[in-house]
Amino acid sequence: MSVFTRITHSELQAFLQGFTLGELIGFQGIGEGVENTNYFVDTSEGRWVLTMFERLNYQDLPFFLGLMEHLAHRGFPSAMPVPDRSGQTLRLLHGKPAALVMRLGGQSVLFPNLAQCAAVGRVLGELHVLGQTYAGRCDNDRGAGWRRRTAETLLPKVDADAHALIQSELAAQAGLDLAALPQGVIHADLFKDNVLFVEDRLSGVIDFYYACNDALLYDLAVTLNDWCTEPDGHVNQARAHALLEAYQSRREPNAAERAGWPLVLRAAAFRFYLSRLYDWTFPRQGDLVHVKDPAQYRRILEHHREYVPAL
Repeated sequence: MSVFTRITHSELQAFLQGFTLGELIGFQGIGEGVENTNYFVDTSEGRWVLTMFERLNYQDLPFFLGLMEHLAHRGFPSAMPVPDRSGQTLRLLHGKPAALVMRLGGQSVLFPNLAQCAAVGRVLGELHVLGQTYAGRCDNDRGAGWRRRTAETLLPKVDADAHALIQSELAAQAGLDLAALPQGVIHADLFKDNVLFVEDRLSGVIDFYYACNDALLYDLAVTLNDWCTEPDGHVNQARAHALLEAYQSRREPNAAERAGWPLVLRAAAFRFYLSRLYDWTFPRQGDLVHVKDPAQYRRILEHHREYVPAL
């Protein structure tokens, strides 16, 4: 969540006239994340999050918003998109597609404890089960093809050590076929800043704008890499055990997933190493743009190349 597009009070006020949310009280840019423009919005009727979509394909937006609604209606702690007076959840603001969702209570955690890791594993398993009944379809635009193209773009720009790592990992990942593993709707970005807690109670899952259809195991790997690794890149075994045990209480991985776990963990780390390295190498402009250091995911990837515990 960053601010690439600055809006005025009058622009937002005019935008809100299309909704039944009362009068605008105030708004504030959110300077976290890297993809879209986001604001907290307060009106006389409540608190909301406004997202202006900067790079996503317009045709994919109904998938994301429909998924959030599908999950919320089934008791999943997802923010509910807000329809306008005509029943639409997408409108234009400043010439860009935009959506409002209910602002959930709670806050993200920087140093999760075991109970919080278990809650995340459990909610991810629930997402993978509930997603099986969602009719929408969206391909993963950060899948294997994207990883290969991004790596090829970066290779001429990086130092010798990074060059060797990327080439070696590309060769290893060529043997991974995620399509052969169980598929479904995945969040694909269930990082700590996308999960809200009130103490140890998980109160919300946000930012579904990377959601897509892909291997469920890949989503588990993305989540574990953020929640259960230490600054030096190694896996904290206690946190990993709590997350995986809770996940498996909702959905049990099969034999193919267990066998593929080491390479899938690497694929998940490689994806975020490449995206952060790309943003670091080719920075974008904006008022509150948060560019994340790729070094952490390089350390995670290098650790996974040496050792991965069994699933």
